[in-house]
Amino acid sequence: MEAYLNDFFFGIYPYIALMVMVVGTILRYDQDPYSWKADSSQLMRSKGMRWGNNLFHVGIILLFFGHFVGLLTPESVYHLFMTSAQKQWLAYTAGGIFGWICFVGMVMLIYRRLTDPRIRAITKPADMIVLLLIFAQLVLGLATIPESRAHPDGSSMIALANWAQYIVTFRAGAADFVLHEALIFKLHIVLGLTLVLIFPFTRLVHMLSAPIKYLFRSGYQIVRARG
Repeated sequence: MEAYLNDFFFGIYPYIALMVMVVGTILRYDQDPYSWKADSSQLMRSKGMRWGNNLFHVGIILLFFGHFVGLLTPESVYHLFMTSAQKQWLAYTAGGIFGWICFVGMVMLIYRRLTDPRIRAITKPADMIVLLLIFAQLVLGLATIPESRAHPDGSSMIALANWAQYIVTFRAGAADFVLHEALIFKLHIVLGLTLVLIFPFTRLVHMLSAPIKYLFRSGYQIVRARG
């Protein structure tokens, strides 16, 4: 049973999550583009919003790219300038810093939503569930740090990186790398994949709508007609 569950959650579930995310996101944008927004509550009350929002977004963006680079960089590349042990130390040190930045921001945002009557009144149950799922994922991520420190040789980091690289390159046997890893790592991965799965059905889609085009648009001037 353990082997079956391991094969499902770390060999099949990643592709289910990715397929649902891609297809669901495309369909939502095509069928319901006006729902493609974050529904900011800043207009209701800005107090406590700026610090919490900035800390949360800075932390989670750095965590995302840290995971992306850390998991998908081949050993042959980073071994040119650091060992596996050094890379793992860098990963859990930087991850801990970014994680706590995000944690503080999330606590501020969750507290604001739960204690401010005006914000609580406009908060959809689905939005609160997503926020709590992200918070749980963050806590699980921080909880992996002691386990990572218990393996200073970088063996766990190598196994998880191999799993991720096998998944994105569609190679068989990816789940075998995770089979003997600690439960905390497995829970962190499964919850992360679940967030990927529900991505198209939540406000998380606004991540794909960063207003990058405004950075490159030409200037314009508003002219009022006389009359």
